[in-house]
Amino acid sequence: MPIRVACDAGDRGEQEPVAFWLGERRLAVREIVDRWFAPHGRWFKVAADDGDLYILRHDETSGDWELAAYTRGAA
Repeated sequence: MPIRVACDAGDRGEQEPVAFWLGERRLAVREIVDRWFAPHGRWFKVAADDGDLYILRHDETSGDWELAAYTRGAA
């Protein structure tokens, strides 16, 4: 599912998600729980301010973001 993501420079100066939109609903990233890299993209497991976990994928070639997975009731 394509999404819009707001980013900020992380500890290493690389762009990391700080908020994302599901339709008109804005969710703030409370914590980046995990991150990993693929040949043409980056993945982020984030805890949002709604208490749920989301996996966000950033395609570094196109610049597009997508919601790859969702888990209700993170912590």
